[in-house]
Amino acid sequence: MLGMPNSLLKLPRVLLSHKHRALFILTLMLVSFAYLTLYWRIAEDSYGSGLYNLPGEFNCAHSVPFSLPNAGEPSPSRGNVFFVETSERTNPGYLFSCSVESAARTHPRTSVVVLMKGLAKGNASLPKHWVFSLLSCFPNVEIRPLDLPELFSGTPLKKWYLWPLRRWEPYFLPVLSDACRIVLMWKFGGIYLDTDFIVLRNLQNLTNSLGIQSEDELNGAFLSFKPKHRFMALCMKDFVKNYNAWIWGHQGPHLLTRVFKKWCPIRTIQSMSCKGVRALDPEAVYPIPWQDWKKLFEAISASELHKLLKNTYAVHIWNQMNHRTRLEIPSQALLAQLYSQFCPATYAKMKQD
Repeated sequence: MLGMPNSLLKLPRVLLSHKHRALFILTLMLVSFAYLTLYWRIAEDSYGSGLYNLPGEFNCAHSVPFSLPNAGEPSPSRGNVFFVETSERTNPGYLFSCSVESAARTHPRTSVVVLMKGLAKGNASLPKHWVFSLLSCFPNVEIRPLDLPELFSGTPLKKWYLWPLRRWEPYFLPVLSDACRIVLMWKFGGIYLDTDFIVLRNLQNLTNSLGIQSEDELNGAFLSFKPKHRFMALCMKDFVKNYNAWIWGHQGPHLLTRVFKKWCPIRTIQSMSCKGVRALDPEAVYPIPWQDWKKLFEAISASELHKLLKNTYAVHIWNQMNHRTRLEIPSQALLAQLYSQFCPATYAKMKQD
């Protein structure tokens, strides 16, 4: 009988060795996955929904001449103005400060609620940072932790959010922001604004509306809806049903555009009102198209500024495009003039720095 070749004798040992190695790698992956899941659960549990005490080092009387409504005046119940920060960031900059300040000034009898994921539950004091000190001068500004599990509870997005691998998707933070805004509008109603808006006038007459950012596309950087509105319910349903984490804007501008076209139904979006929901002309909240963002840093005369903003409620600054661009303070640049007129306390801090 012929002897079995040595190579064949070694084969079972090699296969067994590979099997043990594969089993070891699989075990390591499962342990790592369990650890990461536990980490994120603990991290999420560390955020709550309590109101923080705002630090008060800023000289409010000198730099924020802010007038409260007269005693006895009824407060309109049209909902809050919401800002959301979905990253862990707790050191906001000038544009963030200007966004909240300008909203607080133009909505003096409305709560301006800033929800920040990086704020820890149980700590009654905010981080010592000049933005929080400045915003403490406005009695209608509230800074709260962003409690995501609580926010998404009772909505179609709860299961979507709880998937453990969600945080490793390529556009997780912007998609999370897209999710937060539609759930906030559905649950509570009011006004949602991105933290790169400068608000020029009161927005509360723009109920059940959103803005056209460019030809045939809506944007959710500004939303204004009554609570439990069916349009927002359809947005939540589309968010889950047509979810795609790999396309930029698919859960944001593309989603709102898809839902609005079905809502009407139409093929092309233009400034219009359809079944009680308004698509606002670009000049209302997106007077500077994102393609022309450099105009924000170009000099403009007072008359040109007045003409440009004649029918504008707020200006989207497209921070994602221009955050590396230096703004000269003081100057006649359009953005510098917006800071000066609509968030003067933030502008004074910019000049000081």
